[in-house]
Amino acid sequence: MSTPHNSAAVGDIAETVLMPGDPLRAQFIAENYLEDYVCYNKVRGMLGFTGKYKGVPVSVQGSGMGMPSIGIYSWELFNNYGVKNIIRVGTAGAIADNVELRDVVIGMSASTNSAYASQYRLPGDYAPTASWSLLSAAVKAAEAHGKTFHVGNIFSSDTFYDDADSLAEWKKMGVLAIEMEAAALYMNAARAGKNALCILTVSDCPLRGLSTTAEERQTTFRDMMEIALEAAINV
Repeated sequence: MSTPHNSAAVGDIAETVLMPGDPLRAQFIAENYLEDYVCYNKVRGMLGFTGKYKGVPVSVQGSGMGMPSIGIYSWELFNNYGVKNIIRVGTAGAIADNVELRDVVIGMSASTNSAYASQYRLPGDYAPTASWSLLSAAVKAAEAHGKTFHVGNIFSSDTFYDDADSLAEWKKMGVLAIEMEAAALYMNAARAGKNALCILTVSDCPLRGLSTTAEERQTTFRDMMEIALEAAINV
């Protein structure tokens, strides 16, 4: 059954979904990695596709930017469409000194400045954490891939333009990189009893003034895509 944000019917979406923020990255993954893919969603331009990777059904769908947006799309995938695993594939800004442009970062946990967890009425602070099954599959795939990757804590921020200029404060706590979606995804997965992981490519180093182009961010970050796809079929 469709939702206000997704025109797919039940059964159109695979049990494992790769979820980039940019719907054009979803289209790129489908066109370059999936066989016999079909587009199941165009509502609000948030493209979704299902095909096969090495014979295994896999879907890929855009989430939009920020925790409210991925919160909507991932909630519906988990609760309306029977999706079991969501792997976010997105971009991040490096915070740690040893994380460089185009490195892959796998988010074991996601600190946040968001109030997203307040809806659960918990008597304390919740620690959004990746699912071990997806995390271990991604690490194995990354090791086999032979590319530089890092595993650890990432920071999901509600602000892209941060008036407090707080990245140095997160850096001193060992946070690897900043992005804007993973914490909400991890919380939605936990609440639904499902699995989630965030795999990122470093698109810029804000503390060092380094960055990639918009075209590079959309089309060339293949390492994380291939790691995610291998994890998707080996979870």
